[in-house]
Amino acid sequence: MALAWYIVHTYSGFENKAKLALEDAIRRHGLESKFGEVLVPTETVVEVKDGQKRTTTRKVYPGYMFVQMELDNETMHVVKSTPKVTGFIGGDRAPPPVPEAEIRRITHQDGDEDETVARPVVEFERDDEVRIIDGPFASMKGRVDEVNPARLKLRVLVSIFGRTTPVELDFTQVERLG
Repeated sequence: MALAWYIVHTYSGFENKAKLALEDAIRRHGLESKFGEVLVPTETVVEVKDGQKRTTTRKVYPGYMFVQMELDNETMHVVKSTPKVTGFIGGDRAPPPVPEAEIRRITHQDGDEDETVARPVVEFERDDEVRIIDGPFASMKGRVDEVNPARLKLRVLVSIFGRTTPVELDFTQVERLG
């Protein structure tokens, strides 16, 4: 039987402990040949707090991990009896496998996205009041005129010499006011 991917529900905030406990249980039971990878997908995000950019890592799916395994009674028992694991998504009797293409998308192996690009946490909307914190317009205030989430860009209207001027900025160059 081939290895397939399954989604396992864990206690939120304990994904990494559940992963380590499962990997330890797999070794203790000598089932390395029936298991592949155990993933807790994360992403790098940029947060702007108090005018400072901070790059952090956060879990993409809090409360879940992805387990590559051969599904049988023995392997299911090992997974379900792991501390901090509550069960399989889709039912504990015969959970459906996750398509390989979906796993590649989640782990950014499909070529659609560069893993090294940090995603900003802040989402902006038209008419939000913002302060520019980086670049030649730093410390100026403006109003969001247009949001382009695909490019992570904003068009912000600022007043320069008494005239309203549109300026294109990255999400990371501004912080929302209020």
